[in-house]
Amino acid sequence: MNPEKLAAHLQVDRYGDFWLTEAVRPSLDLQVVPREGFRVGTYRDAQAKLEVPVLVAAVSRERLFDVFLDLLDPLGEVVDVVVETSHNSEGGAHQDLHREQIDLPVFKSYCCDYEDLLLNDGCTGVAVIGTGGPMEVQFDEHKLLVVYAQDLTPFERVLLDAGIPQDEQIKFITEGEHLHSTEPQHAEVFEQFCLRLGVEEVAEHVNW
Repeated sequence: MNPEKLAAHLQVDRYGDFWLTEAVRPSLDLQVVPREGFRVGTYRDAQAKLEVPVLVAAVSRERLFDVFLDLLDPLGEVVDVVVETSHNSEGGAHQDLHREQIDLPVFKSYCCDYEDLLLNDGCTGVAVIGTGGPMEVQFDEHKLLVVYAQDLTPFERVLLDAGIPQDEQIKFITEGEHLHSTEPQHAEVFEQFCLRLGVEEVAEHVNW
């Protein structure tokens, strides 16, 4: 791989109207060209004999964080949080840290304080889980928004109100080869975020 060509590719953060965060880039050969939209499907766990509706959205950087916060409102006033990190890990492994029972306005405030980390660190993700019913919103390491819920209607409404189109043909950056990016300071800021949240040690976390 030509280092100069790769470096130039990593500097590209706009594809048409879609603006990427610093966290991730598509492959050099653009197996997937990033664009905005959401798609609805079904999450299946054959072992648990479980099927759950799932929504995945790619949102342009300038409104991504606000849309993430708005998607949290249907979860209720108190949530559980799982913070995911692949800092200091090998082979794509990651560590999950858990905080139970936090008031949603408080959690949103913490997120606002660490907006840069959540948007631009390709080794940080967060899952927010409703305590009043089986609902979960993920803001993952690829900066995709993923929702699991039996009723996706309120989440779809948030996206449509934000001007995010439903597109069942859309392909997401995870469906092709891609590159994660982080900065040395992000690991330290991640630790600060965890301290603010009061997360516990490694949590055994399964979405459903």
